[in-house]
Amino acid sequence: MKACFFWRDKLPLCLVSAITTVSNAVPVRTISARVAARNQISARQPLFWAASFFSVGIVAGNYAWRPPSWWVIAGIVFVASAICIVRKRILSPKILAFAALIAVGALSIQMRRSLASEQSLWFGDGEVQITAHVITEGEIQSEGDRSYRQRVDIETETIDSDPQTKRIAEGIRLSIYQNDRGDSHNQMRSLSYGERLRFRTTLVLPRNYRNPGAFDYAGYLRDNGIVATASVKYSGLEILPGFVGSKIETWRARAHRSIIGKIHVLWAEQTAGLMDAIVLGEETFVERPTRVDFQRSGTYHVLVVSGMNVSILAMFALWSLRRVGLGQVAASACAIVVILAYAALTKEGPPVWRAALMFAAYLCARLVYRDRAMLNALGAAALILLVADPRVLFGASFQMTFLCVALVAGIGVPVLERTLQPYSQGLRSLNALAYDRALPPRIAQFRLDMRLLLNRFAMIVPGRLPRGATLMLFRISFAIFELTVMSAILQLGLALPMAYYFHRATSVAMPANLFVIPFLELLMPAGVCAICMSYVWLTIAKVPALIAAFALQGIAGTVRWLGGMRLADIRVPTPGLSAIVFCIFATLMCAIFVRKKTALAFAGIAVLSASALWIWLIPPHQDIRPNILEMTAIDVGQGDSILLITPEGRKLLVDAGGLPFWTHSQMDIGEDVVSPYLWSRGISRIDAVALTHAHADHMGGMFAVIANFRPRELWLPEGIPDSEIERLLDEAHSYGVRIIYRKAGDIFSYGGTRFGVLAPAVQSATHNTGSDSHRNDESLVMKVEFRKTSALLEADAEKPTENFIATEDPSADVLKVAHHGSASSSAESLLAAVRPRFAVISVGARNVYHHPRPEVLARLQNSHIITYRTDMDGATSFFLDGTTVTSHVAAIR
Repeated sequence: MKACFFWRDKLPLCLVSAITTVSNAVPVRTISARVAARNQISARQPLFWAASFFSVGIVAGNYAWRPPSWWVIAGIVFVASAICIVRKRILSPKILAFAALIAVGALSIQMRRSLASEQSLWFGDGEVQITAHVITEGEIQSEGDRSYRQRVDIETETIDSDPQTKRIAEGIRLSIYQNDRGDSHNQMRSLSYGERLRFRTTLVLPRNYRNPGAFDYAGYLRDNGIVATASVKYSGLEILPGFVGSKIETWRARAHRSIIGKIHVLWAEQTAGLMDAIVLGEETFVERPTRVDFQRSGTYHVLVVSGMNVSILAMFALWSLRRVGLGQVAASACAIVVILAYAALTKEGPPVWRAALMFAAYLCARLVYRDRAMLNALGAAALILLVADPRVLFGASFQMTFLCVALVAGIGVPVLERTLQPYSQGLRSLNALAYDRALPPRIAQFRLDMRLLLNRFAMIVPGRLPRGATLMLFRISFAIFELTVMSAILQLGLALPMAYYFHRATSVAMPANLFVIPFLELLMPAGVCAICMSYVWLTIAKVPALIAAFALQGIAGTVRWLGGMRLADIRVPTPGLSAIVFCIFATLMCAIFVRKKTALAFAGIAVLSASALWIWLIPPHQDIRPNILEMTAIDVGQGDSILLITPEGRKLLVDAGGLPFWTHSQMDIGEDVVSPYLWSRGISRIDAVALTHAHADHMGGMFAVIANFRPRELWLPEGIPDSEIERLLDEAHSYGVRIIYRKAGDIFSYGGTRFGVLAPAVQSATHNTGSDSHRNDESLVMKVEFRKTSALLEADAEKPTENFIATEDPSADVLKVAHHGSASSSAESLLAAVRPRFAVISVGARNVYHHPRPEVLARLQNSHIITYRTDMDGATSFFLDGTTVTSHVAAIR
């Protein structure tokens, strides 16, 4: 999935700071007794194991369908058997109980899936009239000087499509736009929860890019209750009287909007946008480049409301409540209420609720005097969420949260307990001599040495302040060591999901988090205090607001510094099955060995490190057929991107797709579509890229492709104006890419194939009229031959160019149809000269140009050419073995 402009990579970096704080908040016990108790109960994590086996059942039910009655019968049999075994006291009933959980988990996902399949998907034909109400509010975004946009989620009440009218309750994601601010009576305003609307629009079913490795955008929307998208001009929106919704959600939405307003009053606009995201999960005002910087530095968990943000705020709330005099029970209860209310106010959903539920489970365990059990708290939160919606198990966010806390509790905490944590706890109550007798000899000796050191230092620099400063320096050093260890373990343990979902090796994540986490620990309490105080006295609220702004600048500066390094942008392909299995095995072995003898503990850490290095350094097996010329048309929507793999294994990407500026989208086709497809095939480097002409739907994704795959060469058509590709040339030069210009008449060998350039002709390249049609006729047109088989790549060539290349022996087995099937191309004279057996049209679904045109499809059909379309067939490959040509369409959801 993980590519993405949506992929929500909400990475809660393990609650590192919260763990340190929690460990300091637990009543002091002897360290030796603590370690012994932990070793004894390490295997007793019933809720953790229950959640794990319930998850196994969900996976089984999702991928191995059986009639629901089978799972019901299996569950009853397992439970009954467990009861009988308990009475006879022979075999432990845990195995049967866990088997029953597997059956229940399988049943739950199949029941959920069957309910989802019964939902209505009728939306009428063409333009329809919709009556609906707002269920999720949005914020107004400015796009240029006089353009505004707002995105809201609505639930339909009725859909009118002549002559039918149906009452349907379905979620629609509605984009509202206004090209100018309008008059004073029709200025765009934010729509509120529960408001009723009526408008006419064309509903669009969500569609994924049909390539292996593509992000499941339709599934993402479906999981959020959205079954279609639509857009409407603000002037075409009719606000109806009445209100539909719940009062509780109304209060929540008003509170959320009010807090957003206070944030934008307290901080400058750019700072407020980041504060919205970090404190409240509102990402409307965060631009894609900022997101990318946080992702590159491995600190994206800071930008969104994650488990760490929740934990910092939770522990601050608990500490504050204890300081105002509340007892443990009252403070814990109030802290739970505060953090649950905070989770309700944010827009992040499951990631925040997981952290809030874990915190509540942890405090409840403390109230009944149970030992700290992070894995049990994680299991309790996971079970609640999995029972509510089993599908969350397949989300990257859920899996990474689960893994983060498991790494901390299963590996990080035992490592610290065996290294520095006893000494760190030994610094407490240093003047309490009687406490020494309750400690192991080495810790008691450490406390004695510290007293001697502090006394000697007091003789040189008298006073209590230097003594306290020295002790604080030791504590800070120990805290930095603990944070370093935790960050290192997390970076090693998260290597697999980061590579699988986000294709990143976060090489600077550990140093970045060492700087960022302390700033976040300062920002969250200060920011929340400033917001709360602003409701009472805005002037006083400026003080904590300045502290929060300082912390935010520290975070942003660290992200820009480390995220801007070339080292931070190491991208990795999708790991192979062997690497995945080894990583899972290494994590389990490390969690087991780290509690054993020292030698085994070191061996466990070494195996975990080896698994991460495998992911980062050893590329997986590439999905490439040897001694074959492959031509694959990648589905990039309304654009072009062709992958050529030569018989000698060289890889050439011709164009990289892109979106025109008027779509107002932050999506990057190169990063979010082309790159994931290449990574899914195990490709980490390409040898060359070729740009056919400087149109956005061919050039837009090229920047990301160059950065991600570091090609050696960039091929350009002769005569292309440098002014149109200035940014691309700068990007290529920054990565040391060699620039090669091609023109009609060039013939050369590359990777065991023969390339012939048929256009642009020299006279066409030197007469630039500036029209779009002329730009298309300047396209780089190439014929690629392998023995007796060949392919013709026409880019966006139109009829004048086609008439020229028809005289240059363009015969080929495979034709990449020109200009997405436009009527201005694919002339009959060209088709007669090429005589292809196969053709492929790279075109976007439901595009505004109505490509491919019916007359072009008719000409292809009349020529008896087998034609594929990327909007219908997805990524389409042709394999030329020198004698014959075979086609293959990827099986995509």
